Amino acid sequence: MESVTSQVIMRGAMHCRVALAIFVMLLVGVWAALNPARGAEARTEVGKPPLTVFAEVALPGPANRFDYQSRDPRTHRLYIAHLAASSVVVFDIETKKVVGEIQQVSQVHGVLAVPELNKVYASATGSNEIVVIDGATLKIVARVPSGAYPDGLAYAPEARKVYVSDQRGRTETVIDAQTDKRIATIALEGEAGNSQYDSNTKHVFVNVQTRNEIAEIDPATDKIVARHPLATQCRNHGLLIEPTQRLAFIACEDNAKLLVFDMQAKKVIASHAVGDDPDVLAFDSGINRLYVAAESGIVSVFRLDGRSLTKLGEGNLASNAHTVAVDSESHLVYFPLESVNGRPMLRIMSPAQ
Repeated sequence: MESVTSQVIMRGAMHCRVALAIFVMLLVGVWAALNPARGAEARTEVGKPPLTVFAEVALPGPANRFDYQSRDPRTHRLYIAHLAASSVVVFDIETKKVVGEIQQVSQVHGVLAVPELNKVYASATGSNEIVVIDGATLKIVARVPSGAYPDGLAYAPEARKVYVSDQRGRTETVIDAQTDKRIATIALEGEAGNSQYDSNTKHVFVNVQTRNEIAEIDPATDKIVARHPLATQCRNHGLLIEPTQRLAFIACEDNAKLLVFDMQAKKVIASHAVGDDPDVLAFDSGINRLYVAAESGIVSVFRLDGRSLTKLGEGNLASNAHTVAVDSESHLVYFPLESVNGRPMLRIMSPAQ
C-alpha cells in the first residue's frame, strides 16, 4: 500500500512540475509579446557586436554622459561632446591622445567640425545657444542664440550655413557660418530630431520626430520645400544620408527599428530590427559598414551592398553606448563610454569580419 501511495505522490509531483514549467513558458511568451523591443534587446545582450577592441584611452572629466562626435579629416581630430561635463573633448586619431578640452559648453549635445572654415560648432542645450570654436586655437570665438534644446547640426557648404535641430523648440535655427549670426528660424511643427545635408539635392533634411516625417529645406530660401511621411509611428530621431546610393538611414526610438529611406523615391523601402532606443549612426564609406548605437548598449553592424543592407551582427557593447563615430581611412570605430571601472573611456574598435 505504501509503494502505491508513493507512486501516486511521485506522479502528482511530476505533473505539478510540468504544469509549473508550462505556466512559466506562457508567462514568458506573454511578456515578450507585450514588450517586443525589450524582448529583442534581451536576446541580443548575450552576444557581442562583430568588433574587436583596438585600444582604450582614458578621457578627461567625470564619469558621465557623452553625446555626438565629429571627425575633422584635415587635422585628424575627433571632437567628442561630453554632455554632462559641459565640455568638448579633442582627440587626435593619429597619436591616439587627448589634445584638448573646451569647457563652458553647457550640456553639449551636438558637435560638428567644418574643415573648410576651420571651425567647430557645438549645441549647448543648457544655455540654448550654439558655441563656435576656432579649430586652430581651440578657443570659443562666438555664441549664437538658438531655439529651445538645440541638438543635431548640419552644414550646407554652398550656402555656408549651419542648420540646428531645436528639438523642444520645434524649429530649425539657421546660422550664417561667415558671420556666425542667426539669420533664420524655420518652424517644423513638431519636435526636431537630427539634421543632415544631402550633397545630391544640396538640401537639408530634418527628422520631425513627433510627426514621423522628414522635412526638406532649401538653403537658398530657408523654406521647407517638402515633407516626406514615413508611413510608420516610430519617433524618427537619428538620421544619416549615404549620398552614393541615394539612401537615408533613420533610427526610430519608439520601436527599435532602422528604416532605409529612398532619397529619390522619397519613401521607406526597408526596415531592420536594432537595439532598444537607437540613437547615433555612423557610416564607413571605405568598407560600406553602417553602425547603429543604441541607448540600451546594443550596437548593430550592417553591410551595404549596392542599395541592399545586410546585418552582420549585433550585441551588447557597454551601458549607454549610444554614440559612435568612424574613420573611413583606418576603419576604426570610436565609442566614448561614460564609465569603465568608474572612469570615462574612449573604446576604439576595429571590424571583426
